[in-house]
Amino acid sequence: MAEATERPNQVEITDLGPCRKKVRIEIPKETVDEHLESQLSTLTVESEVPGFRKGRAPRRLIEKRFGQAVKQQAKEQLVASAYGKAIEDHKLRVLGNPTSEELGRLEVEPGKPLLIEIEVEVPPEFELPALEGITVKKPATSVTEEMVGKELEKLCIQEGTLDEREVPEQGDYLTGHAKLEGSNGKTYFESDGIVVQVPGADKQGKGMIVGLVVEDFSQQLGLPKPGDTITIKTTGPENHENEELRGMALTVTYKPARVDRIIPAQADAMAARFGMVNGEQLKGEIRNRLEQRVLIEQMSVMRQQIAKHLVDVTKMDLPERFSGAQAARNLERRRLELMYRGVDPQRIEEHLADQRAATAIAAQNDLKVFFMLDKAAEKLSVRVTEQEVNGRIAQIAIERNERPERLKQQLVQSNQIQGVFLQIREHKTLDAIIAKANVSEVSVEEFNTWAAEQAKAK
Repeated sequence: MAEATERPNQVEITDLGPCRKKVRIEIPKETVDEHLESQLSTLTVESEVPGFRKGRAPRRLIEKRFGQAVKQQAKEQLVASAYGKAIEDHKLRVLGNPTSEELGRLEVEPGKPLLIEIEVEVPPEFELPALEGITVKKPATSVTEEMVGKELEKLCIQEGTLDEREVPEQGDYLTGHAKLEGSNGKTYFESDGIVVQVPGADKQGKGMIVGLVVEDFSQQLGLPKPGDTITIKTTGPENHENEELRGMALTVTYKPARVDRIIPAQADAMAARFGMVNGEQLKGEIRNRLEQRVLIEQMSVMRQQIAKHLVDVTKMDLPERFSGAQAARNLERRRLELMYRGVDPQRIEEHLADQRAATAIAAQNDLKVFFMLDKAAEKLSVRVTEQEVNGRIAQIAIERNERPERLKQQLVQSNQIQGVFLQIREHKTLDAIIAKANVSEVSVEEFNTWAAEQAKAK
């Protein structure tokens, strides 16, 4: 068979606004015909049709029997090849997966060109500011007995036992069936085993269910017993990763199956469980872990100052409304950051629920940081090794009292392993900028006063 003649596709790139472009590709009819012919010729030789020897079935029969499948396969191959070449030739840096409203309905037809229109997300165009001489305050933090006591208390709760109750009180946990529906009648989530905490007095009535923050949650939830059915009304947060839910009136139907109160474990008993002599030795181990965490927190607040400075001095056009992919990326970055800092899983989910409900400005600032650090990493030639990724996973696993190999498997299965790579890259980039910054060490009290003044000035 003669080799197919290469014919250039007609490619047109147009702007759709900040961070989005339309890629329009027209594949010539000759290329389409040659691709279909190649597919059918191969199928004719290799297919086995009842009543005919292998490769002897009539061409018309092959076309009738396999024609639609051949067209579908041809479309997938032509689109993938044309899209990849267009991105490479035009040097587009695409974020996430491309989208197309027409691609699913598109059909390949002999004798006709194939027209593809795809929308892609790309980084914004902006000038990176100077990365040297940024003013940074470093809090002189140390581990106190109070911090050790609070961490021991938290650990005792995490390792405690469940005492099933008939009627809940503030702080107790409900486990049951939850169903999330929109005002359009569509069910967006439904599952058993959903855990809800009855808000304590410190929450001021605020609570969370299926990843949504509800300001008057305590009032709507009440104190339901197992078997009761509760209806929670709320509005979809403006930065939810599912764009359909944004601003929509939502209803969560919740039916608790059991009520539990956590009975904290005793320090000495827990120490014995971990192979230690007594509670004092356990407190020593907690202090060691907290000293590592304090260093992480110290670096974290300095990185946050660098990130804020970059946001404040950089002009960047972003979409007014986030795409679902952008919102999901922000949430994933926040989740991994909190895991790295040793925040317990329940608090992480509360943080993420708060971020979904954050203002558009706060969410845009997070996205700006992502783009700026990506560009800064290139400028500073920041590289991440597999050894560093494995080390970060081991560090997070220690904080979560998990085995590193198990956590790595979970991250791979949930497609979060790339997030670990990006987190390390961002941290190394920020640390490289801190190394060139004007850093002054201050007391915790002075730092807290300064941070409060900064918050007021926003």
